[in-house]
Amino acid sequence: MSSTEPTTSTSDLAEQLVRLTRRVQRAQRHHLKHLDIAVTPAQSRVLRIVDHCGDTPPRMTDLAARLEVVPRAVTTLVDALEANGAVRRVPDPASRRVVRIALTDTGRSTLRALRSARRAAAEDILAPLTAAQRAELGGLLSTLVDGPGKHH
Repeated sequence: MSSTEPTTSTSDLAEQLVRLTRRVQRAQRHHLKHLDIAVTPAQSRVLRIVDHCGDTPPRMTDLAARLEVVPRAVTTLVDALEANGAVRRVPDPASRRVVRIALTDTGRSTLRALRSARRAAAEDILAPLTAAQRAELGGLLSTLVDGPGKHH
């Protein structure tokens, strides 16, 4: 970089990231509002984690570890998702004392709607970028999310 190019301070970048995150969240809420889905970002993460676990539903402690929160915080999230019919508590076949959290059909359809809203929000926000700019942004984001040298 030449000395004549303007530099962006870390605090400026941090502010831009915060503003972009808020814009993404607003756009996602906009795409969800007609679907009558009331899921918080934390509940959305729980649904994604449960889905990611596939055929072995996670335990509450697994969810707490993945979310980096205390188990009682997960209980509150799971209680709300269970009340909405998105998840259900199921007994562990190996131990009656262990409870696992499984997605319901409602939970799977909620996840599909959330993913669709996220894609639509991203498309709205990325619309001004060229294909080359999107590719560059993708590489930069991969580096930030995964660390240097880990993206493909």
